[in-house]
Amino acid sequence: MTSIVILISGRGSNMQAIVRAAAAEQWPAHIAAVISNRHDAQGLEFAREHGIPVAVVSNKDYSTRDAFDAALQEEIERFSPDLVVLAGFLRILTGAFVAHYAGRMLNIHPSLLPAFPGLATHRQALVAGVKNHGATVHFVTADLDHGPIVAQAVVPVLSGDTEETLALRVLEQEHVIYPAAVRSFVEGKLALHNNKVWFGA
Repeated sequence: MTSIVILISGRGSNMQAIVRAAAAEQWPAHIAAVISNRHDAQGLEFAREHGIPVAVVSNKDYSTRDAFDAALQEEIERFSPDLVVLAGFLRILTGAFVAHYAGRMLNIHPSLLPAFPGLATHRQALVAGVKNHGATVHFVTADLDHGPIVAQAVVPVLSGDTEETLALRVLEQEHVIYPAAVRSFVEGKLALHNNKVWFGA
């Protein structure tokens, strides 16, 4: 059975979507833990309510990124994960941390990568005047928001859209494609080989 650790910084809506899908679809997996870098992350309460172990490794307790990532990795390893899922985890991870989880760490980004990496993606899309926007699931590499792409969902940018309305439509699609990607990994239908995404039958 695949062991999954999910990292969050806030409400963890994608974490919640994954937890619900795993239960409803009876994946051969279990959510071993939900870990946050913030004590006040709202998603921790959801995890507790669903019987999932939670932990907090606060970046404020460490003077360097390396020290924080080392502590975070130590906490994650307590749960022996096969897959680490970033679900709104708002920290830039060091190369050593990413290398340790190479091929077994996924992220979702609210844009059609490689367009609009980083923050404020919906604002970037509106300023650029693009006609389509969306979300991307990708394997995590040391190159921020540029790892090998697993799945994307496209939403139209409508006349009169604000950052908030666009974000809501994108988020709806995130809650579809992220659980589907994680399920594919769990079922052995998704892997990373030589930095290329492999899809099985």
